[in-house]
Amino acid sequence: MITVDVMDGIGVVRLAHGKVNALDLELCRTIEQTMRDLDDPRGPVRAVVVTGAGRVFSAGVDLKRVLDGGAAYVAEFLPALSGAFRSVFDLGKPVVAAVNGHAIAGGCVLAAACDHRIMASGSGTMGVPELRVGVPFPHSALEIMRFALGPVGARRAIFDGANHEPEAALALGLVDELSEPDALLDHAMAVAARLATDIPADTFRCTKTQLRQEVNERLDRVTEPATVELWTTAATDGRIRAFMDRTVGSGSTLRES
Repeated sequence: MITVDVMDGIGVVRLAHGKVNALDLELCRTIEQTMRDLDDPRGPVRAVVVTGAGRVFSAGVDLKRVLDGGAAYVAEFLPALSGAFRSVFDLGKPVVAAVNGHAIAGGCVLAAACDHRIMASGSGTMGVPELRVGVPFPHSALEIMRFALGPVGARRAIFDGANHEPEAALALGLVDELSEPDALLDHAMAVAARLATDIPADTFRCTKTQLRQEVNERLDRVTEPATVELWTTAATDGRIRAFMDRTVGSGSTLRES
């Protein structure tokens, strides 16, 4: 589901969950636990790189699980999804996303939660089509996208709902730079090592906490009954099924949003 390899103090966290690293309840809980463990200031890891196995970073939420599980699954899954996002967003060490392929919906948010995002040039796409699926963003995802893109950029990306090729993703600020696919992981590790070496660990952690303080204060106050209700409605009124029929039925290899 997840592998962690430590090389020269850099923890490489690789999502390895099915063909497209779909975000389901189990993967979200594993992401959160993995990131909490790596956040230990006394541990051997100085920085973290997050990437995906295969040709996909993450295609987002496993919508089939949502359809199959209904209200009970949604009520359990959405807090786990937010927990996964926040565990990456809050990790007090440098976190670099090595976006090796498609990073869609929740996969895009997961990358946006990182401190620096590098995307492989090529055929991967990146975007947040949640509204096209017919579901609202969890507050954690909204706040992370707003933090990463700014209010105007986040609004445009969210309401547009398009998935973007690497060059467009760079222009929109979804990623910070592009890399040749074969050099992506090495480049991400070099950036992570530079951040961990050039900035004292306690200074980095303090500054990262300061930068995220207002976001986390808002998230700590929020409750999401309306979000849960709308996701549950979407699982039963046909809108998620219709989206899957449009995308998977058209020949897309991505099962998720």
